Amino acid sequence: QVQLVESGGGLVQAGDSLRLSCAASGRTFTTHVMAWFRQAPGKERDVVAAIRWSGGSGSTYYADSVKGRFTISRDNAKNTVYLQMNSLKPEDTAVYYCAAGANYGVYEYWGQGTQVTVSS
Repeated sequence: QVQLVESGGGLVQAGDSLRLSCAASGRTFTTHVMAWFRQAPGKERDVVAAIRWSGGSGSTYYADSVKGRFTISRDNAKNTVYLQMNSLKPEDTAVYYCAAGANYGVYEYWGQGTQVTVSS
C-alpha cells in the first residue's frame, strides 16, 4: 500500500500563486509516476500534471490548460511531489488530488484531496 497526503490548498485571488505538496509513504517503490488531478463541482476528475520518480525534464506531462503556469516537481529524498501553481485563475478552482501509479494513466493510489479556491 501507498499512502498519499496532500497539503497546501487554500483561498487565493486571481493572479496569486500556491504550492501543493503530496507526501508519499509506504511501498513507494511500487510506483513510478506521480500525478495531480483536479475536480471542479459537476465536472469530471482530470489530470493536471504528472511526473516520473526518475528521469529528466522529459518525464513530465501537463494539461494544455496549465502549461506555462503550473510546474510539477519532485524531491525523491522526501518522497514528495509538488505542484507550483502561478497566475491562478478562477477556473482553476477545484479539489486537487495527488495520485500514484505504475505508469502514466495507471493510478492505483489517491490522496484525500485539497481544496483550491481562486476568487476573481
